[in-house]
This record gives sequence, C-alpha cells and structure tokens, in this order.
Amino acid sequence: MTNVFTVSIDAWKHGNPIPEKYAFGKQDAQTHVALTDNINPAISWSSVPVGTKSFAIICHDPDVPSSGEDVNQEGKAVPAELPRINFYHWVLANIPIDISKIEESAASNGVTVRGKDVGGKTYGLAGINSYTDWFAGDADMEGKYADYDGPCPPWNDSIMHHYYFTVYALDVTSLTLEEEFRAPELLEKMQGHILAQAAHMGTYTLNPEL
Repeated sequence: MTNVFTVSIDAWKHGNPIPEKYAFGKQDAQTHVALTDNINPAISWSSVPVGTKSFAIICHDPDVPSSGEDVNQEGKAVPAELPRINFYHWVLANIPIDISKIEESAASNGVTVRGKDVGGKTYGLAGINSYTDWFAGDADMEGKYADYDGPCPPWNDSIMHHYYFTVYALDVTSLTLEEEFRAPELLEKMQGHILAQAAHMGTYTLNPEL
C-alpha cells in the first residue's frame, strides 16, 4: 500500500464543526457576534513525498458572500443562492522541510487588533490574510492581518461555512514572494512545484438557526 500525504488536525474530526476557540468570532445573544480566543489549531502532516523541500499552508473559506449588501444586517438574511468567493484565513509559505507540525497557538493566540506582522516566523513566512481587506476603513480594526486569523462568517448567512486547511508539499526550498504576499500570489508561485497536497476541513457558523 502506497503511503499518501496526510494532513491532521486533532481538534475536530474532518468535516465536523470547528470549536469556537479556534475562531475569530463567536455567537453572542445580545450583539450577534463577539470576539473569541482566535487560536490556531495544531496542524501536522505525514507521508511526505520524496523530493519535498518545503511546505506551504493555506486555510480558505469558499462560502463568503460575493456581495456585502445584506451581510450582518438586522432583519435581513444573506441568501443561500448568492454567488460565493474565497476568504483566506491562513497564508504561510516557505515552511522548512524539517517541520512537520505547527503547534496550537504558535501562529495566533488571541485577536490582535490591527493585525499581526507579516514576514518570517520560526515555522515559515507569513503572508497577508483576508481580514486586511475586510477591516479596511474600520477605524478600530483596520490594519494588515497576517498569518492565522480564524472563522467569523456573517451571523445572518443562510448557509454553513466550510474551512479547508490545506498543506502543500513543494519541490523548492523557498518561493520568491512579495513582502506582503497574499494567497493568490502564493498559489500562482506554487504552480509546477506541488508534489502533493492534502486538506482537513471544518465547518463554522454564527447563525443560531443553523
């Protein structure tokens, strides 16, 4: 039997709900949403392909509304049929070959108002996540959000959101990236260098009706 590249997150079973401590926001009876622990889950990988020289991680939610018109609006619901786009929660490149696990809370341990620093970490190179765009123009929260920040889907969304934590095994030691690189750039630069990829998925919602 051939060993298959595998990604594991022990905090929840593949396809099950993500515990709120790994999220950016949680349900609140009065305000709909409140900030929570925002801790990255421990993630590990095994059965690495021969020739692998580095890794990358992207966590994305493909269920984000393409229009913000109805998002988090009292008396409204984001319709299920609305087209959806990607929202990137974790962008990490150039993970050294001798690393096969990122420990819980290593990449995020609480909500950092105005964001965490982009750039080199002991476990890789952190890129910009989508909260940078989400909070643009917000006087209290605006900033450059890098590395991991957890789920916080619209509290009035009609659908469950799915979060894919994907690890890529690459045939290069490092990728040349812009200083404030984002997931689309990383995905583009990885093309032709991916030996294997695998994902662990979890679900999350702030809608009490779901």
